[in-house]
Amino acid sequence: MARHENKRHRINEIGNPVVIEVTRYTSAAAENWNAFVTASANGTFLFDRAFMDYHADRFDDHSLMVHDKGKLVAVMPANRVGTDLISHGGLTYGGLVHGLRLSGATMLDVFDAVRRYAVSAGMTQLVYKPVPSIYHRLFSEQDRYALFRMGAKRIRSDLSTAICLDRQIHVSKSKRQGRTRAGRAGIGVRKSGDWPRFWALLNQVLQDRHETSAVHSLDEMQLLADRFPDNISLHVGAAPDGTILAGAVLFDTGTTVHTQYLASSELGREQGALDAVILHLVDQYLPTHSWFDFGISTEAAGQVLNTGLLRQKEMFGGTSVVYDQYRIDLRKPA
Repeated sequence: MARHENKRHRINEIGNPVVIEVTRYTSAAAENWNAFVTASANGTFLFDRAFMDYHADRFDDHSLMVHDKGKLVAVMPANRVGTDLISHGGLTYGGLVHGLRLSGATMLDVFDAVRRYAVSAGMTQLVYKPVPSIYHRLFSEQDRYALFRMGAKRIRSDLSTAICLDRQIHVSKSKRQGRTRAGRAGIGVRKSGDWPRFWALLNQVLQDRHETSAVHSLDEMQLLADRFPDNISLHVGAAPDGTILAGAVLFDTGTTVHTQYLASSELGREQGALDAVILHLVDQYLPTHSWFDFGISTEAAGQVLNTGLLRQKEMFGGTSVVYDQYRIDLRKPA
C-alpha cells in the first residue's frame, strides 16, 4: 500500500514557521492514537480504536494523524469511499480531534495540510462532521472557523435534544406523573446485563413503529459493552416479576451521557416505565455530568423533523443541539 504524506513549510498568519506533517493511521499507532484521544479537547471513546475498529470490515479506514514539528497535535477518524474522504461514515460525528492548546491559527494550517495530503492521495472531497460542542471537554470550535475559510458547504443538519444538567431542569407534569405511575405499578429501575431480552424488546418496537432494526446487532453491542464497561451501560425499568418494560442504552463520554437506544413496550408506556427510567438516569448523572443527550429527532438526512419525538424529549427539559455535516472541495485552496 502506498504511503502518502505531506509536509507543509511556510509562514502562517501570525508569523510563525509551519511544519505540518499528515500521515495515514496504521494499527501500529493504536496506542498513541488512543492516548491522544483520551487527553484531547474534543475526543470521546467513540474515537478509541477498539470502538472504531469493531466494524472495520465495513469501511476502508483512512484515518489521519497530524504532527506539528514532530509533535502529534490532531487525529482525524476517517474512511475513504472512492475519491471522498469521510470523517467518519460509521460514526455520528467525527472531524479533527485535537489537543487542549491547539490555536485557531494552527487549525488553519492543519486543515490546509490535510487538504494537500488528501489531494496527493487522489481524493477530491472531504465530508466533515464536527464533534458537537456538548461533547467537548474544553469548548473549542477552531475547526468551524477553518471550515468557513475552506469554503465548506453545509450539506446536512440534524436536530438533537439535550438536557443541560448544570441548570435547573423543567420537567413537564405528564412526565413526572409517568414516573409516579411506574412507582405505583412496582416498576423498578436498575442497571442490567440482560442485553438479549432488551434487544428483543428494542427490535420489536423498531419493527412495529418504523419497520427497521437497531443499527448495532446484539453481538456487536455486547462486544462494545465488554470493551467499554465504564462507557456503555444498559438500564431497564422492570415489573415486579422481572419483565423488562422499558430500557435505555447509555454512551457515557465523561461530560455528556447519550441515550443511544430507548425502548418501551406497550404496557411500559401505559405505566410510565420509560419516564421512570429517564428521570432516574437524569437524577443519577446530575452531579457528575454536564449534558444528557437524547440524540436526533430528524429523518431523511435532516430534511424531516419528527415533531412528536422532539416534543417528548423537550418535555424532560431538553433544548436543541445541532449536529452538522459539511463538504469541502479539496481541489480549491483556501
